[in-house]
Amino acid sequence: MVDGGTSLAALGEFGLIAALTDGIASSPAVLVGPGDDAAVVAAPDGRVVVSCDMYLDGVHFRTDWASGEQIGRRVALAAMADICAMGAMPSALVVALATPPDIPVDLATGIGTGITGAAGQYGAVLVGGDVTRSDTLAITVTVLGDLRGAAPVLRSGAAPGEVVALAGRVGWAAAGLDVLSRGFRSPAVVVGAYRVPEPPLTAGPIAASAGATAMLDVSDGLLADLGHLARASGVRIDVSSAALPVPDKLAEVASALGRDPRAWLLTGGDDHALVATFPAETALPEPWRRIGTVLPGDGHVIDGSTETAPDTDTDTERAPDPARGLVTVDGEIFDADATAGGFDHFRRR
Repeated sequence: MVDGGTSLAALGEFGLIAALTDGIASSPAVLVGPGDDAAVVAAPDGRVVVSCDMYLDGVHFRTDWASGEQIGRRVALAAMADICAMGAMPSALVVALATPPDIPVDLATGIGTGITGAAGQYGAVLVGGDVTRSDTLAITVTVLGDLRGAAPVLRSGAAPGEVVALAGRVGWAAAGLDVLSRGFRSPAVVVGAYRVPEPPLTAGPIAASAGATAMLDVSDGLLADLGHLARASGVRIDVSSAALPVPDKLAEVASALGRDPRAWLLTGGDDHALVATFPAETALPEPWRRIGTVLPGDGHVIDGSTETAPDTDTDTERAPDPARGLVTVDGEIFDADATAGGFDHFRRR
C-alpha cells in the first residue's frame, strides 16, 4: 500500500507507473494493454479517429481548485468530446503525465483514477502512456475512437437553410471559473461545472445517425466555435437568444458578481457541449435542440469591412475574433469586451 502523502520522488518512476496501471480494466477492443512497449487496439471499422489534447496546471486546471480525480475526469471528458464531435465513440486513451517530483502520490494517482473512471463510463480504456519529470504538471491525452461504420461528421458540411442545434449546456463552467477566480468555492453547482464538465458524448453519434451535416465540440465558447464551423463551411450563422435562456442559477451568480450571464452562455468555454447543423426538415433527436440558422456566406466580413490582421506594433491590439462577422446573435454582432471571440491561448489581452 502506497502512502498517498508520499512524494513522487520517494515512489519513483516505475512505482508511479505501477500505481497508475494497477487494476486497469480492459475491453474487447484492447488486444494488448499496458505493460509492453506499445498497446494494440482493434479497429473493426478499418478507420481510427484520433485526437490529442494537452492540459497544463495553471492554464487548464489548478490543483488548488480541484482534486486529482476531478482533474483526471476533466481532462479525459474534454479529450473524448473531440472524438464524439466527429460522430464516433472513444475506444482507447493514451496518457502522458509530466510532473514535478515533489507532488503527493495521491494527486497523481487521483488523476489516473479520474481518467480511467471517465473513460470507462463510455466504454473506453486507458491502454498506456508515459511519465516524466517536469517543472510544471502537464497531462497529454490522446484518444482513439471508433466510427462504427458511419461517415465522420466534419466542420465543413454546413449549408444555407440548415438549422443549428446544441446538445449539452453552455455557460456553467465559465460561471464556475469566475467564482473560483474571485476566491469563492460556491455555489457548488457552478464550481462543479468548471471542475468536471458534463459533455453529452453520446449525442455525437446520435447526431451523425440523424443526418448532421457539420459538428464540433464547444470548448472555447459557443460563438467562437460556431465561427470555426462557419469559416470551414463558407457560411454565416445566426444564433437565436430566445433559444438560449439564462438558467436561474446563472442569473443569480451573475447578479452577485456583476456579470452579464449572456456572456457566459455565448462566449464561455469548458462545458464541452456539442453543436451541429442539420437539414431543415430533420426532426432533431434528443438531446439536440435548435438554437439558430445557417445563412449564405458572403466572405469574411466584419461590420461591413474586410477582416484584417491587427497592427503588430501596438501591444493593445487583439487578433480578429474568429466568429466576428461570421456568427451573429439575433442578427447583430455580440460584444462582451475581450471575451467576445471565446478563449484563445495566444490572444494578446
